[in-house]
Amino acid sequence: MKATIRDVAKLAGVSVATVSRVMNQKGYVNSETEQKVNKAMQQLKFEPNQMARGLAGKRTKTIALILPDISNPFFPGLARGVEDIAQNNGYTVILCNSDDMGVKERSYIEVLKKKYIDGIIFATNNLVREDLERMEEAQIPFVMLDRAPNMESGCVIKVDNFGGAKAAVEHLLNVGCKKIAHVYGPQELTTAKERLAGYEEVAKQQPWYTPTLMIPGDFTIDGGIKAVEALLGKHPDLDGIFAGNDQMAVGVLKGLKRRGISVPGQVAVCGFDGVNLTEITEPELSTIAQPIYQIGELAANKLIERINLSSTHYETVELGVSLIVRESTRKSVMSGSR
Repeated sequence: MKATIRDVAKLAGVSVATVSRVMNQKGYVNSETEQKVNKAMQQLKFEPNQMARGLAGKRTKTIALILPDISNPFFPGLARGVEDIAQNNGYTVILCNSDDMGVKERSYIEVLKKKYIDGIIFATNNLVREDLERMEEAQIPFVMLDRAPNMESGCVIKVDNFGGAKAAVEHLLNVGCKKIAHVYGPQELTTAKERLAGYEEVAKQQPWYTPTLMIPGDFTIDGGIKAVEALLGKHPDLDGIFAGNDQMAVGVLKGLKRRGISVPGQVAVCGFDGVNLTEITEPELSTIAQPIYQIGELAANKLIERINLSSTHYETVELGVSLIVRESTRKSVMSGSR
């Protein structure tokens, strides 16, 4: 069997991205590493596929955006930001919905490679190191949102989840809450993990803190409803809830209403994301808002920059978040107890 670029990388003790840089004479590689790679190619009698390399340079002015779930109200705003920047630069966007399944994401990658896509934006959480190596091997620029496996190339755009969560809990304390619970998202997701850590950073300093105040909600409305039932069963005296995303916060509102508990009179509620849904609930939800549209704009700009400059260097960009105070935590209406 013919040697592959992965075989060369393994023998030389470097990444696939480094081998690709040596082969294409793009990007910096020190002389010692370059010698190792060239030696490995000679030993393995590795012959790069010149036709594939030629096609890799072909531009189609098309980029892809892979989302985990387009029905999540967070993603339409992000997709709009991507599309507007892409269109302004003469690019077409292909939208792919992965249903948050790694197998489906990998299937999309293979299909997009065959269509000679210019670049891909991933707003998903299931990619592993091998997936990114395939992207590097195919010389497809990519940008990832929130997190990425350990890698040497690509761009990661994220927000200050930890700081935003701290701000949410501190806000609830400032409006008079004496016992605050947290409904958290799936802990395999970096965003959910960082928001949980932000809650604990503040809550652990309070005399009322206990791990039983933290309940999973799966980032869904139904998860938020069920979390309320579990929390009130253990802590009927809680008076504040920080939900790790706005969908769970909406579920928390519904769960409290079904129990006849007033918000914010008896329990104050704060979410995280800043989706439009928070403005149409009753009461309107306070939230830690991400710059959703701007994230999409930045992701598209970074990807197009990498396409045009053939850039492979690793880069991380972190954006700030902001507290939006609405009726669900208004201090002026916080009163009474159950």
